[in-house]
Amino acid sequence: MRFDPDFGTAADAARAVATGAISARALTEHVLARIERLDPALGLFITVAREQALAEAEAADNRRARGEPPRPLDGVPVVIKDVLATAGLRTTAGSASLASYVPAEDAVAVARLRAAGAIVVGKTSTPEMAADWQSYNELSGTARNPWDRARTPGGSSGGTAGALAAGLGFLGPGGDLSGSIRIPASFCGVYGHRPTIDLVPIRGHIPPPPGVAPGPSELSTIGPMARSASDLRMALDVMAGPDALRPIPGVLPPPRRKSLGEYRLGYVLDDPFCPLDGPVRETLTGAVAALRDAGARLSEGWPPGVDPAEQHDLYAWLLAAFLSQGMPDDAYEAMRRGSGGDPWTQGTIATHRQWLRQSSRRLEARARWQEFFRTHDAFLMPSTFVAAFPHDHSPDLNGRRLGNRPYTDLARWSFASVLTGCPATAAPAGRTTSGLPVGLQILGPFHEDATSIDLAERFAEVLGGFVAPPGV
Repeated sequence: MRFDPDFGTAADAARAVATGAISARALTEHVLARIERLDPALGLFITVAREQALAEAEAADNRRARGEPPRPLDGVPVVIKDVLATAGLRTTAGSASLASYVPAEDAVAVARLRAAGAIVVGKTSTPEMAADWQSYNELSGTARNPWDRARTPGGSSGGTAGALAAGLGFLGPGGDLSGSIRIPASFCGVYGHRPTIDLVPIRGHIPPPPGVAPGPSELSTIGPMARSASDLRMALDVMAGPDALRPIPGVLPPPRRKSLGEYRLGYVLDDPFCPLDGPVRETLTGAVAALRDAGARLSEGWPPGVDPAEQHDLYAWLLAAFLSQGMPDDAYEAMRRGSGGDPWTQGTIATHRQWLRQSSRRLEARARWQEFFRTHDAFLMPSTFVAAFPHDHSPDLNGRRLGNRPYTDLARWSFASVLTGCPATAAPAGRTTSGLPVGLQILGPFHEDATSIDLAERFAEVLGGFVAPPGV
C-alpha cells in the first residue's frame, strides 16, 4: 500500500504496519529521526522516549510475527501531552518541581492507547501546570508553531498540536478546560476534539499534583488530537469508556446523518461579546459560504434562550471556582478580602452552597442547548477570535494584550462546551491571507460525539482538511 510516513493518518499507519508495508520499528525510527531533525528549532518536546519507543515497537512487530490479531493502533507512533502520567517516562507538567518525576503507572487515557498498540515517542510541551494559551516552560523553553516559528502553537496542548502539524507523531491526547485542545488545533491547522464531559477518564492528569486523587472533573476533559477527523473517532473509541470512579453510557450514538446535505446546522461567526479579528472573520465567512454551496443547511443566530455573554460569565464563575482549589492560601485570602464583583472573583471565593446554585444554572444552560439540538444537529462557531500570534511570555497574564483586546479573550468562544459538557470538535477551515491556519468549532449534542466528528470529516471534503506547513 502507498503510505506517507510523515503526514499520513493514524489509520493509514496502523494498516501499513498490519499489512507489513512497514514495520513498527522502521516507522518509529522514521518518526524519531524527524523529531531529532526538526524539534531543535521547534521545541515541541520536553522528553523524547527513544529507547522505550523502540522497545514498544519491537513488541508490536513480535506480536505480528506470532500471528496475533492486530490491535487498533498497533505500531502507530503517538505523542503524549506532558500533563498525562506515563509509566517509566518522566512527567513534568512543564514544572521544574517535577523535572525528575517518573510515574509508576500510566494515566488511564495513556494506558488505553498503549493497550491498543500505540507507541509513545515522547512527551510534548505545555505551559507550567497547563496554565496558559501558549506553550513554554523552564524545562524545554518555547514551543514554536510549525507554520511560523515566531508565533505560538497555542496552549495548553500546543506541543501536541505543533508536533502533529510537523509530522512528529500520528495522534495524541490533549486536555481541555478552557479551549486547550481547540485553540492549539486551530492555530496549527490540525483536528482536536473536546469530548462530552467524563467520556474519557481524567485520572492520571497533572494537576492535581502526583499522589493527589483527582476531584470531580466538572469542567475538564481529555480528548484526541490528530491530522484527520476519522483519527479523532478512532482514538476516542480507544480512550473512552467507564472508569472505576465515573461510569458513563456504554455505547454512544452514531452520527445523526449520512451526508452533509442532511445535516441541519446553526452558526454564529461573530458577536459583540467577542468580535473576530478581520482575517479570521474573512476565512470563516468563506468557509461557511463553501459549506452552504456544498449543500449544508445553515441557519444563522444563537439558539433561543442562549445569551452568549451571560453563559460566558457563568462559565467564568464556575472556572474560577474550579481553579480556586489549587490557589495558594494567601492569594485566596487576599482575593476574599477584596471581594470584587466580577465573575472571576466571585467564583474564586464562593461557598459550596453558591457552587451548587450555579451548577444548577449550568444544567439549565445544557437544557437550552439540548432543546436546540432537537431541531438542529450541531452548531458552528469560531474556535477563537485570532490566528496564531507572536510569543508573549510577560509574567502578568491578565496584563497581556492581543491588539486592543485582553489576552483572556482567547477563551471566550470556548464557553459553550465547557459550560454544558457537550462535545466540540475543532476542524481546519482554511488559512488567512498571510497563510496562518484558522479553525471552525463544531458543538454537538450531549453524548453525541460522533456527530461533531462526522461533520468535521465531511467539512474536509469541502474545505480541504489538514495541510502540512511549508518547510517540514
